[in-house]
Amino acid sequence: MSGRWWLLLGALVVAGAIPLVLGGSELFERLLRFPFWLLLTMLSMIVLGWYLNALRLRLLVGRRRLGQRRALGVVIATEFAICATPGGAGGPLTMMALLLRHGVAPAKGTATYAVEQLTDLLFFACALVGVLIYAVTHSLNAYIASLLGFSAALLIGLMVVLALLGRFHRQVFLLNGWLVSRLGVKGARKRSWARKVLSFRNALLDCFRLPRKVLLGVFVLTTLHWLLRYSVLYMTLQGLGSQLAWAWTFIVQLLALTAGQLSLLPGGAGSAELASAALLTPLVGKSTAAAAILIWRFVTYYFYLIVGAPLFLHLAGRPLFDRLVRARGR
Repeated sequence: MSGRWWLLLGALVVAGAIPLVLGGSELFERLLRFPFWLLLTMLSMIVLGWYLNALRLRLLVGRRRLGQRRALGVVIATEFAICATPGGAGGPLTMMALLLRHGVAPAKGTATYAVEQLTDLLFFACALVGVLIYAVTHSLNAYIASLLGFSAALLIGLMVVLALLGRFHRQVFLLNGWLVSRLGVKGARKRSWARKVLSFRNALLDCFRLPRKVLLGVFVLTTLHWLLRYSVLYMTLQGLGSQLAWAWTFIVQLLALTAGQLSLLPGGAGSAELASAALLTPLVGKSTAAAAILIWRFVTYYFYLIVGAPLFLHLAGRPLFDRLVRARGR
């Protein structure tokens, strides 16, 4: 087994060990008492979220070009690549490669992925505003207030950076060209990269020029998908007998998954569990937090790997996955 596979396996082992250590002997009792029908409901919510994302993908690339079944396969395979590669780097490359097989140009595929990410960010901004309104009308302890403040600062900072990149993208292109020249890159390769960047920019602008009804439909589908996914932890805690507001579970998930992405581990395995344990334990206690983390991550991470792995290998193949991880490791 190569080093990249050992990295994924090691991250999964660490991810599973954190709830076991945190929950102790009470963990298995909590898990056995968890309603099985609720687990099936949450897994069905994930599948429904994939279906909604497939509809969103079809709206962006054209419904005539991509059928619902094939779009669903692209979405699940892309989610697997995000979960299985360091920092989720395999996601955009997988989507681009699979869409290319359906006649979508690489620049268009990459731009489609970028628009999806920007739409996700817009949802989180709107959701955070809703959480802030909820917080104003409810009493907050210092711990939750600090979590809310950190989340707002993180999201605002990210949106400012993206806005600056969009406003000064020409200057950024020129700076990149200067840096590439200083590194001694040959002229032919430099021109090739410049053409790719310009093609991506043009494809991105084409996506933003879609009819307003289409863009509104994309945002509505995005909202429904994330509401389903970010309700999993809330429903898990309800099944464990803990009464925690949906708004606070949203903040915990947002910060934990952000920490997982920043760790550059596959799917944030280990770091997301550690961050969620630190955030959730003061709110619901150790044993409940451990059981909730294990169930939540099974539904929103391990299930993605279990379902996505065979579909990814069928649609993309083992060579593409090896190339994705090798490229990330350089």
